[in-house]
This record gives sequence, structure tokens and C-alpha cells, in this order.
Amino acid sequence: MTQVIRWGILGTGKIATAFAKALLDTPDAKLVAVASRTADSANKFGAEFGVTRCHGTYQGLADDDQVDVVYIATPHPMHHENALMCLNGGKAILVEKSFTMNRREAEDIINLARAKNLFVMEAMWTRFMPAVVEAKRIVDSGEIGVPGHISADFGFTSDAGPDHRLFAPELGGGALLDLGIYPLSIASYFLGDVESVTAQAEMAATGVDMQTAFTLKHKSGGVSSCGCSLRVRTPTELTISGSKGYVRLTDRFHSTEKIVVTLMDSASRSERTLTIPRIGNGYTHEAREVGRCLREGLIESPVMTHAQTLNLMGTMDDIRSQIGLRYPAD
Repeated sequence: MTQVIRWGILGTGKIATAFAKALLDTPDAKLVAVASRTADSANKFGAEFGVTRCHGTYQGLADDDQVDVVYIATPHPMHHENALMCLNGGKAILVEKSFTMNRREAEDIINLARAKNLFVMEAMWTRFMPAVVEAKRIVDSGEIGVPGHISADFGFTSDAGPDHRLFAPELGGGALLDLGIYPLSIASYFLGDVESVTAQAEMAATGVDMQTAFTLKHKSGGVSSCGCSLRVRTPTELTISGSKGYVRLTDRFHSTEKIVVTLMDSASRSERTLTIPRIGNGYTHEAREVGRCLREGLIESPVMTHAQTLNLMGTMDDIRSQIGLRYPAD
């Protein structure tokens, strides 16, 4: 692996643009190629970021021998096909969340990556945010006692019409895949794999979930209460509670720079607030992890493992089954 990690981005939408900007803040990383379904779109994106290797097909990027790793930034239903294409082209991949439409597709990708000894990771950037990393250190240190409960939510009021991607079943629309993956993944990060889930939802007219609430029982014995919504603006907070107190991440927990640690017993209560800045828009932290893993010859990150991704996708399959959310990929 070269010292400078050579990145390609597959897709030219909003999230692809955000990631390209983050690579500018990532040491020893360079965006060298981009692909879109049209040459015009690829060239426009390339011009914005000084990229000369602009492919008018996704296959062109998968076959580009000047690229080490591809960030897959296409809509959810395309992840499976795009990931397999890039792996068959010999590329390591970082796949935007949700990783796939279901666990079966995730297994296909991970099995191929393992067979080819290639790196693959779900792009759950929140796990690599400095504030979340510090919160995990505090919880693991035992400061709040034994952690046993998490509450997490992510919701905003969408003014998108029924034809928008967010509400289109064929494009993987709905609150769960776009937003619910955040509280689900962060709960698993702090309390471990999910053993069982119970879910309820309000469905949109197009057949996707407008908002979903779900409770998790973790294999560790802890429980979590989570929710996601395209109907209402929620606090978007995370609270990890233990036997001695709790840690709160407020103000958009998935990208926050602030932690509040509260300790209490029958006689006293103390609280402290920590401010832990992220770099740029925050996506650089997951890019750095990918670079570290590639340089060390790893095919998965110990922070976002293959097994964890499979557990999360299986849990979302269970949630969808309970609320009656089906996609063409099923």
C-alpha cells in the first residue's frame, strides 16, 4: 500500500461532495478519481475538486488501477451492485450507510471481500467522531458504572414531496434506512450486538416508514430505546446511562462536539461539560481510519467490524418485517 491513499468516489451527490471536502483535511490521502452515470456529471465534480480521472461509468472507476479505495456514495439500493463491482475490480471499499438494503446483500459483499482479502467498512462516521470516541472511553473506564440503558433519536421535518427519494420505495426511502441506522448503530457501539428488537411505525402514503420507534435488547443484557422520524424534529440526542450516572451527547449527537457527564448518588450530584472539536465537516475521521487499516493490511476496522454490520442489517430486517416495510430488493 502506498503511503498516500488514493481515493475514488463513486457517485456525485451531496454526500459525495461532503466526503470529497473531508479528504482535503485528511493527511496522506488524495482524491484521484470520480465516477458518475454520465461523463458530464463526473467532469463537473472533478473540476470542482481538481480531479482529472473522471469516469462516465461506475465500471470505469472499478477498473481504474490508479485507485486504492472507493467510497460508494450512491443511493442505498445501488450499494450491493456497486460494492461487488469495485471488489471484483480489486478495490478496497467504504460503503455509505445504510450498508445495503438487507442482511443478505451485506453478506454477499463481506463474503467477497474476505475471499479477495480486500478491506470493506460501513461508513458510520459517527463512531469515529472525537466526541463519540471520548464518550466511549469514559463509559469503558467505568466512571458512570455499568452501562445498561441507551436512549437515542434522529428526526427532522421533511418538506420533500412524495416523489422525492426519501419517500420512494424503489430508492430505499423511509426514516429507518436514512436516519434510524444512526441510533441503532450507536446503541450497538456502546452496548454491543442486538439480541432482539420490537418496533412500531407510522407509514407514509408511498409505503415507506414516516417514523419508527424501536426498543433493543442487547446480548450484553442492556436495553435501548430508539426512534427516527421524517415527520417531526426531535432533539437528536444520545444518552448512555450507567449505575453511577450518565453521559449525554446533545445537539445532533452524530456529529456533536459536546459531551455532558453527570454523576450522582443519594448524597450528591456533579456535572461537567467537555468540548471536543472535530476536524472540518467530520468525515475525515472515518477516512483516516480507512487509511490506517489499509496501511496495516487489515480487511476490516476493529471499530466498525463486519460482524457488527451484519448484526445491524439483520436487526433492520427484523424491524422492517415488524412494521411491514418492504423494498423491491427483498
